[in-house]
Amino acid sequence: MAERDSLAGKKVVVFGFGRGGKALARWLPTVGAEVAVTDSRSAKELELRRRDYPGVRFHLGGHREDVLIGARCVCVSGGVPLDNPVLQLAQQRGLPLTNDAQLFLERCPAPVIGITGSAGKTTTSTLVAKIVERAGYKVWLGGNIGNPLIEDLPKIKASDIAVMELSSFQLDLMTSSPQVAAVLNLTPNHLDRHGSFERYASAKANILRYQRKNDVAVLGWDDAGSRALERIVEGELLTFSRYEMAPDGAFMLGSRLLVAGSASYDASPHVVCEREEIPLRGDHNVLNALAACAISGSLGLAIDRPGVMPEVMREAIRAFTAVEHRLETVRALEGVSWVNDSIATAPERTLAALVSYDEPLVLLLGGADKDLPWEAAIQFALRKARHIIVFGEDGDKQVATKVMELLSKMRVGDDQVSRAVTLEDAVARAAAIAQAGDVVLLSPGGTSYDAYADFAERGEHFRQLVSQL
Repeated sequence: MAERDSLAGKKVVVFGFGRGGKALARWLPTVGAEVAVTDSRSAKELELRRRDYPGVRFHLGGHREDVLIGARCVCVSGGVPLDNPVLQLAQQRGLPLTNDAQLFLERCPAPVIGITGSAGKTTTSTLVAKIVERAGYKVWLGGNIGNPLIEDLPKIKASDIAVMELSSFQLDLMTSSPQVAAVLNLTPNHLDRHGSFERYASAKANILRYQRKNDVAVLGWDDAGSRALERIVEGELLTFSRYEMAPDGAFMLGSRLLVAGSASYDASPHVVCEREEIPLRGDHNVLNALAACAISGSLGLAIDRPGVMPEVMREAIRAFTAVEHRLETVRALEGVSWVNDSIATAPERTLAALVSYDEPLVLLLGGADKDLPWEAAIQFALRKARHIIVFGEDGDKQVATKVMELLSKMRVGDDQVSRAVTLEDAVARAAAIAQAGDVVLLSPGGTSYDAYADFAERGEHFRQLVSQL
């Protein structure tokens, strides 16, 4: 007989009806929980079909206090700020706040690899999944990457491997850590949500904070923020680096990627591949590949199973292609390459994209601002880009406003900067400016929430616009 779930017979409030909230509204009734969903949007705005969620009660059009009556816990969607008054009231009443990632981690019968960082999470998570799958495991890839995984629990076996991309929003509430936990890097991000870099970094650190002695931590050794988390590592520490030889982990030696120590199947240093064999552009993707090697190589240490052979890592790396909306070449037209990097929702990510190209660039910047510093990115963009097109509405929380103010102070002329209102306007302007040999790069540096549901919708719109040229 299956063990009764701890949520059976209890009222659970799902706070926010995004992708994770919908998955929870489907999964929670299967374990016997009583489910109430609250969202600020209306049923029409949510395009809600209530028949898809039998037995679930909906409280829509705003968050009301009475939804908490009789509740045992509250599952918070990532997009909901924790300073919401009803959530604060829940905490005052002693109701635990959780989310789909935490519930999954507490129940997953398979070992879990968790990956976080300010940049590179999706590419690294996807590559790790490809490597582990090629090594012969059944792999479940999800989390912040798009699939919440909670609904897959009944199908996951103890012999499988789960790979989870975890965001700071998810980790902020979590009090469990995966058996293998990786922090790729830590740079200022989401300060509009967390309020300070210290609080943001503290949320990220939760991926390591609850590990045990027999767990594994993988840290980006070239990044000061990630490296600083060494002090809270309880289990085995592996690192990855372009500049330092790692006794345990992955590193560069000349133009070669190597794994060594606990990341190697027999503890000796082994060549994985040459740098030129990595099909993705940019030094940041070299780091992503090194991280993936260190993480996948740790399986033998973390779960007492055979380690991943370097040849397997090499095959997976060579076969890997760019993840959607991440330096994704959409089209080549009349000698101009059009590249979709809609995932760049912070100036740091735009910088990484700029470094990846030697060709003349027409750069598209815009979106909603996250209270992040733009000076360094703009100064570098002016050196790298032949032309910058800034798009989006004006306003205090808009990238367009902040960037145009900076450019005005720098006295940059119209020959190097254009202003557009919509992405459609920006693409049309880029088409008029671009010359054969140029790369038109959508790497906005801001979130998509000013005009789109998420970065993927913005990237899809860019694809459509480019295909119509």
